[in-house]
Amino acid sequence: MKSIYLRNFLATALLVFFSFAIIGAAFFFLGRGYLISSTRERMSASADEVVRSALAVSKQDSLASWNLRLTISPIANVTKSHIFICDQDGLVLSCSDLTLYCTKHQGKTLDPSVIAAVSADGDFDSLTTLMGFYPEKQYVVAKPINSGDELLGYVFVASDSMDIMSGWQTFLGVVLAVAVAVMLVAILMSLFFSKKMAEPLDELSLAARKFALGDFSVRVRPKEHRDDEIGTLLDSFNLMADSLEQSENKRQEFIANISHELRTPMTTIAGFADGILDGTIPREQEEKYLRKIADETRRLSRLVRNMLNLSQAESDAVDISKRSKFDLSELLLQCLLSFESRAKDKGLDVDPQLPEDPIIVFAERDSITQVIYNLTDNAMKFASPGSTITIRLYKKGGKAYVSIKNIGEPIPEDDLPYIFDRFHKSDRSRSMDKDGVGLGLYLVKKILNSHGEDVAVSSRDRVTVFVFTLPLAPAAKKEKNERK
Repeated sequence: MKSIYLRNFLATALLVFFSFAIIGAAFFFLGRGYLISSTRERMSASADEVVRSALAVSKQDSLASWNLRLTISPIANVTKSHIFICDQDGLVLSCSDLTLYCTKHQGKTLDPSVIAAVSADGDFDSLTTLMGFYPEKQYVVAKPINSGDELLGYVFVASDSMDIMSGWQTFLGVVLAVAVAVMLVAILMSLFFSKKMAEPLDELSLAARKFALGDFSVRVRPKEHRDDEIGTLLDSFNLMADSLEQSENKRQEFIANISHELRTPMTTIAGFADGILDGTIPREQEEKYLRKIADETRRLSRLVRNMLNLSQAESDAVDISKRSKFDLSELLLQCLLSFESRAKDKGLDVDPQLPEDPIIVFAERDSITQVIYNLTDNAMKFASPGSTITIRLYKKGGKAYVSIKNIGEPIPEDDLPYIFDRFHKSDRSRSMDKDGVGLGLYLVKKILNSHGEDVAVSSRDRVTVFVFTLPLAPAAKKEKNERK
């Protein structure tokens, strides 16, 4: 699972990195634009204020007066900018430097192209050196000083671009530090939760390896209940494990049962054959024991045949394409006819209680024939001589019901829950049925379950009744509704 941790770690790191990169780039450009825009507005407001001051001073004094310089200097200090005023020809008359005479700026003449640009635009803002007026680029805002229709000069407000961006860079540094801290915390949390999330997957992998070694008892039990996809996966795995364990138990039980059933006839055959070969059995009795060997061989053959029939019947019952509509009353009568001589030999009376109207069901005919045959054979096998076997067919709740009742020794109560199990034979069965292998009733239940139906049994007071259901065909259901 280390690869999962690593993949989750790298995926989270990349996701967080790209998220912060995108947000940081957007924040940088948008913030930088906002900073420049706000600086421009601030410098434009300062320029407007200087224009108003210059107009007020120009009414009584010149634009080069000391009073005007005293007025614009505080504005420059507050806004951290440099301000100067020039006449209409670009000659600098005043500046915000508080020296008696600013030789650095006053007396200089701006390049005519600068004056032309300011005059043409009315409002001027640009990142420029003003054609060499400043040694380095400044962000400059310029506005004309108009007294009515008369142009008195121009006001220039300049700020060092480095000063503008220095605060922004400091802020960016703080943002970057916070982003790195958040990214590290996010990655560590992702690593922690990935490890926590992968813990049940580690257990799942360990359980799967134990399954591969044949241990189907292991289950994955998370430390806490989970309602997410991992929890669903663990529940599904445990259900699969339960199913596999049950299948393995049934497989082992099947092998044990069939080994037991095969061992008896094979041991008998081998014992009698060895006795004949080594002379233990006298020659005059060889024919007797050869008949027993033949009987056991036929019994073994029946067991194999029943196993093959069981597999084929289960397959046919599951195959929906082989199902069809047929009259269940007719099928019951046909099956009863095959038991006529057997019932006569045992002195049994068969009472078929069948309705006059046909009962049409939808099922796999051959499989249902096997069900009726097995149940009738079981009833005759354990019915007391001279008693009556009652076979009844009726409809109820959209289903066809068949009950087969015999009178005789009841099934022991302890055996009732297990009589439909494969290879199960009750004590009563073992004492009276020497040829059975315990697959008949198991096959009955498997066939009916494959049709979505079931079979039930009751046995008390010497009366044993088997009842099973089958689905009525759609036409039969329609006919029933019309009669109502």
